[in-house]
Formats: sequence, structure tokens, C-alpha cells
Amino acid sequence: MGRYVVPSLTPPVCTVEVGGDSTSLAPDQAQHAATIAAVGIRRGLPRRAVTIALATALQESKLRNLDHGDRDSLGLFQQRPSQGWGTPAQLQDPVYATEAFYDHLVRVRGYLDRPLTEVAQKVQRSGYPDAYARHEDRAALLAAAFTGAEPTAVTCTLPEPTSRVPADDLAASLKRELGISPAVEGDRLTGVLSSRELAWAAGSWAVAHAGRTGVTEVVVADRTWTRGRTARATKWVDGDETGATALRISTDAR
Repeated sequence: MGRYVVPSLTPPVCTVEVGGDSTSLAPDQAQHAATIAAVGIRRGLPRRAVTIALATALQESKLRNLDHGDRDSLGLFQQRPSQGWGTPAQLQDPVYATEAFYDHLVRVRGYLDRPLTEVAQKVQRSGYPDAYARHEDRAALLAAAFTGAEPTAVTCTLPEPTSRVPADDLAASLKRELGISPAVEGDRLTGVLSSRELAWAAGSWAVAHAGRTGVTEVVVADRTWTRGRTARATKWVDGDETGATALRISTDAR
């Protein structure tokens, strides 16, 4: 009799791969990277702005929503309530913290053309002004994936969900972060978005947030990601053609 080989189960992890380069993130880190990109897209900011924000968050918190830091620093960007960035509760809201970062970033003259570490330092006023540069390449890779410029770049290997965010709440999160309003159809969200990149940004956001939301399947155009515990099972695969900018997100139990 032949032997049955049990597939190797991978710990929860998200992988971002662009042009042969890849990086791994814990699910919460991927979630925060997706949020930073989504807020930038909603605000109409270029990918370079998202890269700067991601590099800053990588340096300040390693993309973790920290409840502590130097003196009274908090959150993804280690912003300080005492310096007028917001209340402690606001700074631990990743969307608010990202908005606050971008508010300051866009006021930096020539921020799109100046060195990343110089611009980040103008916003953050860190004691380590050159530290942001070390994260630029990784941040650029993440920005390409989470802004939708690179389809199928984001995958996550996750266990079966123990809880699920209601579809209405998931739609509200997409509206708040990315600025899109998918239709709610039972336990699914569907929509035809305004561009291919926006559709892939939404799909990548849904995959990255799946650990929190309980999403089990994401379809963008003719590609499908299905939640699973092996790296092979969670690759984007060919599916039915649904239109180049079509999106479907499911949280149904399988």
C-alpha cells in the first residue's frame, strides 16, 4: 500500500512576493501594511508616499500597533500625545495614526523627490534620523503589493477562523480604509471597482486582514485565494473570469 503524506502545516504567516523578491510578515504586520496602503490610496496619494509611510512604520514599530514606546510614544508610528499627535486611544487606531502621518507628510516640501530617510525624519523628528533608509527596499516591495500594482503578490497561510466579522462590518472597514463600498450579499462582499489596481489593492487588503476578519476566499478578476494552512493551498489560482476589476470576498464557513 502507498503511504499517505500529510501536508506540512505552516504557522500563520503572510508572504509578499514581487518580481522574484519576497518578504514575510506576521498576520498582524500584514494587516497594518495593508491599512497604511489603503489609507494612502483613499487619499489619492502616490505609491511613493505609501513607501515612505511603510518604511517609517517598519522602523518605528516593526508594523506593530504598540501600546508603549519611548516616553509616551504609541502605535504604528510611535506618535506622542504630548506632542499633539492625538489622544492615546486615537494613536492606537491604525487608521487614525496613518491619517496623522500622511497629514504631516504631505506638508513636507518636495517629499516625493527627496531621500526617503530625510522626509521621514522631517515628519518624525527621531533621535535616529538615518534609520529609515534601511527599510526603503522592503517598504517599496510592500507598497507595490498593497497598492495593487502587483497582482497576486500577497498570500497568507492561516488556520480555520474561530470567529468571523459580519459582512456589514467588513464592508464598513473597506469603506473607512480604502474608500470603496462593496455590496453585501449574505456573507459575501462583491463589487466592480474603478481600476485593476484598486481591485487588487482591495483583494490584497482582504487577504492580509483575513486573520482578523475570518475571510475564507478572495476573488479578483480570474484569480482566487482560498484560506488554508499550507503554503501550496493558499497560492492564488486560476478561476472563472469575472471581469478585470471584479472583486468578491467571502466569510462563509466551508
